[in-house]
Amino acid sequence: MVYFVGAGTGAVDLITVRGMRLLKQADIIIYAGSLVNPELLGYARDDCRIYNSAKLTLDEVIDLMKQGEAQGKVIVRLHTGDPSIYGAVREQMEELDKLGIAYESCPGVSACFGAAASLNLEYTLPGISQSLIITRMEGETKVPPKESIESFAAHQASMAIYLSTGMLEELSRRLIAGGYSKETPAALVYKATWPEEEAYICTLETLRETAATHGITKTALVLVGDVITHQNYKKSRLYAPDFSTEFRSAKGKERESI
Repeated sequence: MVYFVGAGTGAVDLITVRGMRLLKQADIIIYAGSLVNPELLGYARDDCRIYNSAKLTLDEVIDLMKQGEAQGKVIVRLHTGDPSIYGAVREQMEELDKLGIAYESCPGVSACFGAAASLNLEYTLPGISQSLIITRMEGETKVPPKESIESFAAHQASMAIYLSTGMLEELSRRLIAGGYSKETPAALVYKATWPEEEAYICTLETLRETAATHGITKTALVLVGDVITHQNYKKSRLYAPDFSTEFRSAKGKERESI
């Protein structure tokens, strides 16, 4: 059996309880060595066989899974963050389908949520944004034309932009061209929730300069939107005294019935 496990955003204690238990049960762990916190391997048994996938091809990863399955081993494929976001898991699952090897997924905390926690952000502030767009700039992996940075920027919703730190000047230009003002708040979060985390609040206009000043060239997340400065938002109606829910009557209605 193969388990695709989300390692979480970086901090060793931000893996899920289920993910931790699977690491403890694993006979074989194949982990994304360039991105996963190696301290997580401390959950593994002493006799667990551990492989760094940063040095492996897809075929070599699948061969390890195939060999482990033939031996009746519990195999954990440990991915950074949540496997469903830029995890390249689908291609592995298709190969396992061909081989008739069963697999399951265990979710993890993705970087955009770790970054929000570090900055105490709420991406969905009433009156500011009720949507979070998770995307990336085009690099080696192409982006569908309908998902251009400009088209997403037109919504002026909250955005979390992955895998784009090396293209910040172009990213800023395209975000502004799409509809954000150059004064739109932005945040650059390097290695969110890791011990070496760095986080900087700036604007779209100063995003590239901020990265250059602090020597950030990779492994960082870009957040964009007015929610970053959390000003001029409206309070949620959920807790308003004149708002009724399934569990609470509006205070005004209670007084009227007395």
